[in-house]
Amino acid sequence: MSDAPPGTGPLKGNLTEGPLTRTLLFFALPQLIGNVLQSLNGSINAVWVGQLLGDEALAATANSNILMFLLFALVFGFGMAATVRIGQAWGANDVIAARRVLGAALGLTGMISLVMATLGILFADKVLDLLATPGAAHDQALAYLRVVFIANPIATITTMIAMGLRGSGDAATPLRFMILATVLDVILNPILILGLGPAPALGIAGSAWATVIATTIGFGAMLVWIYAKDLPLRLRGAELAWLKPRWDEVRYLLSNGLPMGAQMLVISGAGVIMIGLVNREGVVTAAAYGALLQIWNYIGMPAMAIGGAVSAMVAQHIGAGREDRVDAISLSGSLTNFAMTGVLIAALAPFDRPVLELFLGATSPSVQAALHIQDLAIWTYLPFGVTIVLFGTLRAYGANYAALLVLFTSMYVVRLGAYYLLYPLLGADALWYSFVISSITSLGFTLLVYFRLPWRKRILTRIAAAADDTQPG
Repeated sequence: MSDAPPGTGPLKGNLTEGPLTRTLLFFALPQLIGNVLQSLNGSINAVWVGQLLGDEALAATANSNILMFLLFALVFGFGMAATVRIGQAWGANDVIAARRVLGAALGLTGMISLVMATLGILFADKVLDLLATPGAAHDQALAYLRVVFIANPIATITTMIAMGLRGSGDAATPLRFMILATVLDVILNPILILGLGPAPALGIAGSAWATVIATTIGFGAMLVWIYAKDLPLRLRGAELAWLKPRWDEVRYLLSNGLPMGAQMLVISGAGVIMIGLVNREGVVTAAAYGALLQIWNYIGMPAMAIGGAVSAMVAQHIGAGREDRVDAISLSGSLTNFAMTGVLIAALAPFDRPVLELFLGATSPSVQAALHIQDLAIWTYLPFGVTIVLFGTLRAYGANYAALLVLFTSMYVVRLGAYYLLYPLLGADALWYSFVISSITSLGFTLLVYFRLPWRKRILTRIAAAADDTQPG
């Protein structure tokens, strides 16, 4: 069954059949739940570290997470490139090609992650110095980082398998084992930090070891499940040789994965710059913005989940030769995200003060500042969410450098330009208006790319050719 040759009928996990919106929602929902779980896991672990070990330890994990995010951006890029390629193979009912792509992605990223983990363990001290990690937090950050780097190869391979499965239309399997790893991580954190029961008291390294153990168990359990269920993407026997990728496969992953990873770096870099500008406005504004970021992180999650789902769906439609539905998928994803994000914003509105007080305290002057920022800037997630969804379609067609240029222009040229032009008139409010302006500009540029660049003409040509082939005589 799972070794069926190309063209023998739709495979399980096929996303080219049925009503578009319902298919998209059912596929995106597990990804959305997974995103929420990851954020909750990070938040809960931060609470454990902060409450049990203090501010210095919390600062240490924050500095360490900056480095880990850089590695994640690279994995995300290669993972999305593999997701698109696997989706195209799946749409064409070519399981063998999908397995070969997954093997190549695992081999390439596995080697990279091993090298990065080794270098990270050896040079973590110097990297923390480059980041100007405060002396009080430096030693704790070093202890934390060296352990976390041990888990990096396993975490990388787990992420690649999960993204490959999503490319084949299976979003449920990765979610199962993300739940397992998250629950274990949350439970193990206080046990290993404090040394509860027979466990040794490891301090901040205990938090890192909790992540290592949870990640390893989740990875092992997922492998057992994949082979026990004989899922189509499993590699057996001679297929394991595909873990050594051919040059054409490496070239594809590099040419598509690097710009996708760079998109993540552009977004995070813009965030770092904004934090620096916010810090100039004083402690009240900085605290208000920090609390809002905790909330806004969840507001942006539907766009990330639906954008990923759109990439996989469009890729499968390309492989199946059904590009006549691509625009409908993009429209469905955009409207669905707009509705979901709008509902989240509307649901938050009556409770924004008590939610902010959870982070800032009921008597903090930062609460009122945060409410003011919220009123001005939260709407930015509506147009920017649509941009992220349309990027899903662009990724499926390999228009990655165009998307990267859109992000760079809107987040650096437009956002910073608007900030410096408006600041003499509006003061700190220029920051929040620049968010809205750059978000609307980003959507405008994305629509221009979507409807005008050469890749669009190739779609229309192929659709017309397919229509001619179906005409009688």
